[in-house]
Amino acid sequence: MSKKEKLDKIKGKSKGFFGEFRDFILRGNVMDMAIGVIIGAAFQGIVTALTTDFINPLINGLGGAKVGGTIKIYGGQVLRYGDFITAVINFLIMALVLFMLLKIVNGIVEAGKKKKTEETPAVVKSDETILLEEIRDLLKKKK
Repeated sequence: MSKKEKLDKIKGKSKGFFGEFRDFILRGNVMDMAIGVIIGAAFQGIVTALTTDFINPLINGLGGAKVGGTIKIYGGQVLRYGDFITAVINFLIMALVLFMLLKIVNGIVEAGKKKKTEETPAVVKSDETILLEEIRDLLKKKK
């Protein structure tokens, strides 16, 4: 059995659930996504602080509206509509920031693609290549 066949056999054994899982985890896209989730979670704290410490007080100051309000219902239960409004504001801010980041990244990717296509020079054939192609064409004609 050759070395290549032995390696193929070993690789075949490593496949299966755990082998596929390892390949999935080590794929670049998964790692990028994990980093994005971690950064997004950290950014959520900033957005929540912005909403609760700046936006809600501004809304409360305008016309006496209170964002942190509640409505009492039966049995001593309360509906915290202010918390819901805060969550909606947080979502809208996060969605806006993610949209802007996506636009920036897509712009950078498109600029990179345009630059790459512009920099690709036309293929120039050497004299030897042209001569060999002529010989090939003459041989084809002879047959």
